[in-house]
Amino acid sequence: MLTVDFRRFPVRPGDRVLDLGCGGGRHAFEVYRRGANVVAFDLDPSELGPVTGMFGAMREAGEAGSPGSSGGATAVSGDATAMPFGDGTFDRVIAAEVLEHVLDDQRAMNELARVLRPGGLAAITVPSWLPERICWALSTEYHEVPGGHVRIYTRVELEAKLARAGLKVGWHHHAHGLHSPYWWLKCAVGVHDDKHSLVSAYHRVLVWDIMRKPAATRLAEQALNPLIGKSLVVYAVKPGGPGGRVAHS
Repeated sequence: MLTVDFRRFPVRPGDRVLDLGCGGGRHAFEVYRRGANVVAFDLDPSELGPVTGMFGAMREAGEAGSPGSSGGATAVSGDATAMPFGDGTFDRVIAAEVLEHVLDDQRAMNELARVLRPGGLAAITVPSWLPERICWALSTEYHEVPGGHVRIYTRVELEAKLARAGLKVGWHHHAHGLHSPYWWLKCAVGVHDDKHSLVSAYHRVLVWDIMRKPAATRLAEQALNPLIGKSLVVYAVKPGGPGGRVAHS
């Protein structure tokens, strides 16, 4: 399940892409599939073993870019506020659902901007304000855990901090409108109670939707996204180089 819209965030074969806070690697796998040179970066080393394994499986299955492409993939563990990469290393940076976990988020955004080349593009996603506020109101267990969410962003705050880091913000959208009610249910009955009948039934619907992509649910999610989309997605460019245009909302 991708949160970044790659129609607005083009990744070409050979592009150097950082997936910052990669987690399970969903966006890293997509850019690797597109032939990019991707670095999956995460603070938790335990996340990176399965990611590395999937990179290898993709290579063996011929799913890593087009034949003859120069794409490569590595996994690196480290701190988002002090990354071990040189200035301007990457053409693209993705930071999906990570900044809400970082205490010094401005420093992390400064680092994101530093490792992005002039003219490079960044895609940043965080939980949307309204769905997240409801989750926090329903359950302290949802966010008061080690490594949990430490803030709720408004779009104005996120864009202001990205601008402070030196990025020019462009287009934005919301994603995963069908997923917000699922998390509200989980928060209401108990975040870890996945066997609850309502939660398990809704989860089956979400899995069915992800696998089958029926037109009815796709249209429903398009209608719900601006209202209760679980994720806010913001696209930005680092000024000063070629190829750095980003669509504005």
